[in-house]
Amino acid sequence: MPRLKIALAMSLSAAKLCAHPATYLTDRFAQPVRTLLPADRFPAPAPATEAVDASGHRYVVGPFGVTVALATGERHALPGATVLPVSKLTCVACAANGDVWFGSTQGAIRWTGGRVGYYAGRRWLPDDSVESLECLPDGSVRLWTPGGISHLRFPSMTLEEKAAHYEQLTDARHNRFGFVTGCRLLQPGDLSRTEHHIDDNDGLWTAMYVAAEAFRYAVTGADDAKSKACASLLAILSLEEKTSIPGFPARALTHKSEADFGRARGSEWHPTLDGEWEWKGDTSSDEMDGHYFAWPVYYDLVADEEERERLRSMVRRVTDYILDNGYYLLDLDRRPTRWGVWAPERLNDDPRWRAERGLNSLEILSYLKVAHHIAGDARYEAAYRELTATHHYARNMLEQKVLPGDFPGAENNHSDDELAFLAYYGLLRYETDPNLRALYVASLERSWQIERAEKCPLWNFIYGATTGRPCDSEAAVESLQEIPLDLIEWKVTNSHRADLKLDPHIGRHGERQALVPVRWPERRLHKWNGNPYELDGGNDLTEECGTFWLLPYWLGRYHGIIGDCGDLDGAGRGPEIAN
Repeated sequence: MPRLKIALAMSLSAAKLCAHPATYLTDRFAQPVRTLLPADRFPAPAPATEAVDASGHRYVVGPFGVTVALATGERHALPGATVLPVSKLTCVACAANGDVWFGSTQGAIRWTGGRVGYYAGRRWLPDDSVESLECLPDGSVRLWTPGGISHLRFPSMTLEEKAAHYEQLTDARHNRFGFVTGCRLLQPGDLSRTEHHIDDNDGLWTAMYVAAEAFRYAVTGADDAKSKACASLLAILSLEEKTSIPGFPARALTHKSEADFGRARGSEWHPTLDGEWEWKGDTSSDEMDGHYFAWPVYYDLVADEEERERLRSMVRRVTDYILDNGYYLLDLDRRPTRWGVWAPERLNDDPRWRAERGLNSLEILSYLKVAHHIAGDARYEAAYRELTATHHYARNMLEQKVLPGDFPGAENNHSDDELAFLAYYGLLRYETDPNLRALYVASLERSWQIERAEKCPLWNFIYGATTGRPCDSEAAVESLQEIPLDLIEWKVTNSHRADLKLDPHIGRHGERQALVPVRWPERRLHKWNGNPYELDGGNDLTEECGTFWLLPYWLGRYHGIIGDCGDLDGAGRGPEIAN
């Protein structure tokens, strides 16, 4: 039995957060799967510009869209004022299950149950020009294009089955020395030849993987979850151990067996003392947020006493290093890294740090609360109290989420959203003071309400797990269901679509945006630091690892947001602390 299930018994009554309507693990959903076939595999049917469904409705398509002709001769648009992504349609077919498929010069469109799905780009088609299509008895569809045939199937699966798929995908291509992140494709879309990607944020992405596997172990007791969490924990601990600067973790490591070792990659790469590795400096708060998120999750849910002692030592070194240097993270040159700044004189008094005031206040308070939980040193609680009482860091957090127009230079930073929610989790998990919790929950409430439209399962589940409030779990689960099985970052183009209204403001990287998030099967594949409103993007040359999906899934399982409300796993769990 997972050790945490025993520890949880002490707070079961407080943990029953009945505000979470559980999604049952046996719920099945249709998952689109594409198979590419050579053009001569099946003869193409003649393109039909008219099709009749089982109710006698005749769908007529052409250069200006679609009309529905009734038996009486009346003609109507699609019900519900449906707007299709593109209007220049080339063919149509009706399926026995009620779906209506449209081909166009810019992809395929599925009208099902009043919803429109858009299938374009190489994720779904070898070529966007759909010349003809055929609906098959099993609910699948074949689409003929100049580049070949795409067979789209919709097998049913559960979230648990999808999680197993992402575990396998991550194991196969995404683990280098315990570090887990994306990989590069040597040819567009070709997963048979890939190479590991050494990422600036190896520490953050691997820390999130550690947490995902720790939650999985707490829920299932699976030995492989424990071993994976342990191996990747050792990897992120090595980031600090190999810099030879006690308390300073590197961004990333390169081993001498890897192709990038020894290459000129800027001034931030340094050799380790034994010459076996190179480590990258200028460590960001991104990495620190990841470490302080993963350490306590592993400490509480997985670690034995020997591992706990090692974590205590690590947490002391890193936290003392920040405190001893006045709330700065000092690099090898003894200067603060670009984003390793949590000092009151910067956050409260320097207008150049106005945008980071709320987030960085949240971060350092979370670090100190986690450090006190793991190491127990009075120094960390005293520093925490000084920052909240003297330097009003708790109040700084109230407007943590920054939006364009809040002040000159403010922008909507989706990467900062990820950092904030990771920090909220540790802070609210261990803080019991009702006055401080009131401020923290108010900060989280404001942040989550701003993010709510994104239907992000990680944001929603952290919000629900730390507040006990309803967290739009159905919307979060829908996102988990919609994320493609294929995690290649395919190129997508959506800026031409008639059904997406263009945001007059561009994103922080100059990207065009929609006013609403683009659906997962239609957007560029990204982690939770990506922009869900982005219209165009992708490269066909990278594959994401499964961590970004697995973390919210297993966190939701652990906290009972996904599960069966009739047993302990589905009761909903509050901020339990295993001492």
